[in-house]
Amino acid sequence: MNPHSNPAGRRARLHEIIFEADTRVGKFFDVALIVCILSSVIVVMLDSVRTIRLAYGELLMAIEWLFTIAFTLEYILRLCSVGRPLKYATSFFGIIDLLAILPTYLSVLFPGTQYLIVIRILRVLRIFRVLKLVQFVSEANIMLRALRASGRKITVFFFAIVTLVIIFGSVMYLVEGERHGFTSIPRSIYWAIVTMTTVGYGDISPETGLGQAIAAVVMIIGFSIIAVPTGIVASEMSKAARRVSTQACPQCSAEGHDHGAKYCKNCGAKL
Repeated sequence: MNPHSNPAGRRARLHEIIFEADTRVGKFFDVALIVCILSSVIVVMLDSVRTIRLAYGELLMAIEWLFTIAFTLEYILRLCSVGRPLKYATSFFGIIDLLAILPTYLSVLFPGTQYLIVIRILRVLRIFRVLKLVQFVSEANIMLRALRASGRKITVFFFAIVTLVIIFGSVMYLVEGERHGFTSIPRSIYWAIVTMTTVGYGDISPETGLGQAIAAVVMIIGFSIIAVPTGIVASEMSKAARRVSTQACPQCSAEGHDHGAKYCKNCGAKL
């Protein structure tokens, strides 16, 4: 019996084409999808230019509706190709896919929302599957696990920085005063943040000797603390490192499984 003659077989074949890039058809589908995504973003950008919109507005709108219809069909096919459509619909890429088509339909009721379509550019993340850059997919998963593991340490570090900028901002408000641009404590805190992060806009600067000395201390502290969160995350990344595959679960479309995994780590379905 032909495995593609029954609904389960057709769904498996559809899932292979849409979610996998190991076959020629699957790779062609993803490449075509990426070309459409980039093209639709370019159309939206062109439509935002007044002179181009006045000259080719109707044509650009027609092209955008063609893209929207195509992406709508693609979204429906993705839901039909997985065993748990709701699971995919609430996943990261599922939400992005939905947001990619909603603005055009919303623009019928609320003019101007079509420019939100630039969010489609996020879907180009699928290029990692097309190019089979397994190492990039692996590093992305490692980084996510490292960020989760270092969350508490980063939070403590963040509050320490907030405390420092409040203290230095308040001190600079007292030292420099309104006559030198430090008109309030919040504005002085803004200066402390800009200085400590080494951004240095220069819109506010201390003019007294004491204020400049404090500013020098803030700058030195800023340089010294930049490496702290990097070290925290790097330490966790070394612990989280492991190899992952690019296989997508046929039920919930989750990715990032270990090589040789037989069951989905997200929903438990057989891979």
